[in-house]
Amino acid sequence: MDKKNALRAGALAAGTTLMMLLMSSPALAVARDDGDDPGPGLSVIETLGLYVVAPIGLFAVITGLVMILDRSTDRLPKAKAKA
Repeated sequence: MDKKNALRAGALAAGTTLMMLLMSSPALAVARDDGDDPGPGLSVIETLGLYVVAPIGLFAVITGLVMILDRSTDRLPKAKAKA
């Protein structure tokens, strides 16, 4: 019975997502609003730097800081008790 409920929930989530994607039409993005003032577009290199390299770099910096500043002393695996 649990598998049936999971399948039903997955189908509902997938159906809802599909309907949301189909209902949100990108055709409305063609018409400009009165206050629009778009800037210059990004090049491919700028886009990759902003959306790929910068997040990976930020992740690496945060990971490095956590590893360096971690003062834990229990890094070694616990010895198993012999019976």
